Amino acid sequence: METLSNEKQVAVLNDLIQVNNDRRAGYDKAISELNDKDAGELEPFLRRIVNDSIDYNTELEKLVSLYEGKTAEGTSGAGKVYRAWMELKALLTGSDSVTILESCETVEATAIRAYNEVLEEELGSDIRRLVKAQKSGIVQAFEDIRNLRNVFNRK
Repeated sequence: METLSNEKQVAVLNDLIQVNNDRRAGYDKAISELNDKDAGELEPFLRRIVNDSIDYNTELEKLVSLYEGKTAEGTSGAGKVYRAWMELKALLTGSDSVTILESCETVEATAIRAYNEVLEEELGSDIRRLVKAQKSGIVQAFEDIRNLRNVFNRK
């Protein structure tokens, strides 16, 4: 199979930039919803994931530049819809830590699906290597969130 054109490689990278922008916005929303009781324990963990997304985008943006493209800005429409749903859910069920962590699991599952879709493309080796490494970090975050949710479920 033939590797995607530079233009398509940039489009794929920009899709992942928007995924990470969605992650950041979703986690910022989750942090704002934390109750005082659990904020001390969960906020540093959630901020680490926000920082990971920032780092991921820095790496992706370098490749966009290398492929002579323009970096995407903002979030995707799907991410905005998800955050609105998350706000409604918080209103209806409260903003307990288990609910917030369940929402974070959904954010990570969506990011993992997006990364898997990108890995189905014929990517340059530099992009493939980066996407695999970032996906690995997102999978780890997903597992950490699931484990934390289970801990908070038992409290």
